[in-house]
Amino acid sequence: MKTLSIAALALAASTGIALAAAHAMNPAVMAADQDVSNGIVSADMITATENGWLVVHRTDAEMKPGPVVGYAPLRAGENTDVAAILQEEVAPGDMLMLMVHSEAGGMSTGVFEYTLGATEDGPIRVDDQLVMQVITAQ
Repeated sequence: MKTLSIAALALAASTGIALAAAHAMNPAVMAADQDVSNGIVSADMITATENGWLVVHRTDAEMKPGPVVGYAPLRAGENTDVAAILQEEVAPGDMLMLMVHSEAGGMSTGVFEYTLGATEDGPIRVDDQLVMQVITAQ
């Protein structure tokens, strides 16, 4: 019977704790209304359970995701001060939905492939709810 060293046991335990913590985190977006006149929209913090994307959709009072106007890559875990370059003009008063999308299902890793309604790099849902925050451009 082989014995494990104390260091090996500690490493195995800490790896198991880290994996459990990663699986236990809840995806979330934290962002506030902001000035987007510089062509950038930012999220203060995004928690993602896997590598993926911050996707900026237009929206309105109905709160349905509309066309994509920007995106930025995300790492699994906590991402702070995530900035997406807007690909079209956004006027003060426009509502934007900052949403977490997956990297799964596309043809190429690291290439944003989603189009509205597609499954490639699609939205992440928790309990059938989109992981998102709506803000108003200032």
